[in-house]
Amino acid sequence: MRPSWVEVDLQAIKDNVSAIVDLVAPARFCAVVKANAYGHGDVPVAKAALEAGANMLAVATVEEGARLREADITQPILLLAQPPLEDINDVLHWKLSPTIYHPLFLESFLAAIDEQLPRVHIKFDSGMHRLGTDGATVQRLAAAIARSPKAELEGIWSHFADADSDPEFTNQQLDLFNGFVSTARDTGLKVPLVHIANSAAALLLPRSRQDMVRIGLAMYGLHPAPRTPLPVKLRPAMAVKSQVVHVRRLPAGARPSYGRIRELESTSNVATVPIGYADGVTRRLATVKGAALIGGKRRPFAGRVTMDYVVLDMGPDPVEIGDEVVLLGTQGDGLVPAQQWAEWLDTISYEVVCGFGERLPRKYV
Repeated sequence: MRPSWVEVDLQAIKDNVSAIVDLVAPARFCAVVKANAYGHGDVPVAKAALEAGANMLAVATVEEGARLREADITQPILLLAQPPLEDINDVLHWKLSPTIYHPLFLESFLAAIDEQLPRVHIKFDSGMHRLGTDGATVQRLAAAIARSPKAELEGIWSHFADADSDPEFTNQQLDLFNGFVSTARDTGLKVPLVHIANSAAALLLPRSRQDMVRIGLAMYGLHPAPRTPLPVKLRPAMAVKSQVVHVRRLPAGARPSYGRIRELESTSNVATVPIGYADGVTRRLATVKGAALIGGKRRPFAGRVTMDYVVLDMGPDPVEIGDEVVLLGTQGDGLVPAQQWAEWLDTISYEVVCGFGERLPRKYV
């Protein structure tokens, strides 16, 4: 087997969940495990989060929810988007709680229900303008659910557009959402769960926690607002590791890999590592001064990232076939966090951890 893998520390997941559960209490904790748990592995992460105190899980697609049910997970699972009409029977079969924001979907959903009493959530658009609907439509949907004996309204929710960096707009969204919920409740609407807080808001804006928080990034130990101190200590759960499979000592002036984009400044030991852009180690890393860890030190890319391999410049330092390589994570005193990748690539840590593909097996520690 190729010696490259993603290592996931499930105890770190549990510790992060436990710390946030304590912080946000009495609010409930919804663990967001969409996109294969942000690349960490949805079933193991979901079970770890539930063991540590999560009350609910959230996914993006019916297929993601079905996979959790097939793993004998029985806790509530929220679909964060309204599914296609053709998926309604699967939503019911797998006992998923759909998010609704179109009257046509609700009509079709209620018509398909036989014996069970599914719980549903309605999404209010407070300013993200991606999914959700206006207050009048939310009221119509809620009234239709209340009149029907076939379904139960479990929650009304919304989503922040910029909770990690724009507190003014975040507070505007929160005030709009709170105002709508207050008005709706004054008219007699019963809503067990009101929720809007994501990781950044749950940690940094206590008044946003309401009945439940939805935690994704922070559960994985990643900082949702890197320039702002957090009230809890988080521990990253993911590392990406490999091993050296080939070593060449090359003279100054040699230009390893495709395109010959970088010239070695001096005679160097160059280590070949069996991981590449097909695995999520993006090609741009070689042109933005990216590095990986060998022997606890950052080693720069000696040339362009290829589909299956990278080459690392060890300089004069010795290296052996079989030596451990850490592309993401810690090794000795060395550290290459997801946020460092994000800064190198002008992106966000979400994209970094979601990018490591299925060719890399997940190992759980």
